[in-house]
Amino acid sequence: MSSLDHSHQKRSCCEALRVGMMTSMEMESYIANADEFPILQNWNFLNHAAVAPICRRAANAMVKFAQQASQHAYVDADWYTRIEQLRVTLATLISAEKEEIAFIKNTSEGLALVANGLDWREGDRVVSTNVEYPANAYPWVDLAGRKGIEFVRVEEVEDAAGVRRVPLEAILKAAEHPRTRLITLSHVEFGSGQRHDLRAIGGYCRQRGILLCVDAIQSLGVLPVNVREMNIDFLSADGHKWMLGPEGAGIFYCRKELIEQMHPAIVGWLNVRRPFDFDKLDYTLKGDAGRFEYGSPNVAGLLALKESIDLISSIGVEAIWGQVEKLHNRLVQGLQSQGFIVSSPRLPGECSGIVSFGRADLNTASTAKRLKDKHRIEVAVRSGRLRCSPHFYTPESSIDELLAVFAGDGHS
Repeated sequence: MSSLDHSHQKRSCCEALRVGMMTSMEMESYIANADEFPILQNWNFLNHAAVAPICRRAANAMVKFAQQASQHAYVDADWYTRIEQLRVTLATLISAEKEEIAFIKNTSEGLALVANGLDWREGDRVVSTNVEYPANAYPWVDLAGRKGIEFVRVEEVEDAAGVRRVPLEAILKAAEHPRTRLITLSHVEFGSGQRHDLRAIGGYCRQRGILLCVDAIQSLGVLPVNVREMNIDFLSADGHKWMLGPEGAGIFYCRKELIEQMHPAIVGWLNVRRPFDFDKLDYTLKGDAGRFEYGSPNVAGLLALKESIDLISSIGVEAIWGQVEKLHNRLVQGLQSQGFIVSSPRLPGECSGIVSFGRADLNTASTAKRLKDKHRIEVAVRSGRLRCSPHFYTPESSIDELLAVFAGDGHS
């Protein structure tokens, strides 16, 4: 093991985060709760890493907004007060300040804010991986073509056991180049489910004056994220996966010391300090993350996101993660007993909400289709492997049902 490995690697992934944590009674009341999670009435839904079902309270918030907007418009509405409350809750969720939080439509928008907001110089080096979701690749490919930056993609490797990961050492090695200006990574890789050690990467970056940009859509809501401890400079995530919100309502974080160094990708009426001074154009950009909010927000989406984030916050991300890990351990044990190769890293600090797996005799595409059409089990196929991603409210019986299908007629 390298010096970068943790001394407690012999402990299980679950043990590493379960110390001092008990599953809350409130969380227990939501497991298999079809009233709060109506999806349970219709599907064995094991694909929260894609577009997750919204919880009932989020759906109710959207219905209430539609009713109020149609019957009273904005008169006497508390929409914007509630949206500001969401800003505070999101800041607390990631240990940021509310002035560092902007609302965005999607993860791509937040990453584009970074790519288009910094003053790039030809020859600047951006380090990433070759297994990023395209939202965290195309902005940098575009910059390479327009600004002459060097976009370096560190390769994922597969070990003898079939586990796939991008080695931490390889990322840091690529970042040693003196022109490296930014590392941009998904906290959790969407295919393998590898969780990067952001504390190690962020500490490395901060010591060397390198910026760290994080796509957190596969971690926020299921894994603890602390932008201070991880030394994250920029973070972007839509709410439609583990945060159980609707598409089109997300979060962008910019470290306060960097805000005024960033030029907004789009300038509109809301970026400025005095947006309601209609008689005089005072082009002075806001000094907080509001400078990245250029126009009217997705009110219905943000009101729904507020409800789902309030639910997650009331339970606690640590407790949520402990429950998801419990489901994963059950799933992985069952898969391995049936001869599946689990390609998701499972060392402490590497596991996430995603379990990726396959078997030589299994056609993953037809298997996923059969699971959906015949058994109403929803999983995904990524990079030729099946991908399973249950959330905390998923009952253990859902995992057992999936394993039973494989045990009974797993050959395709």
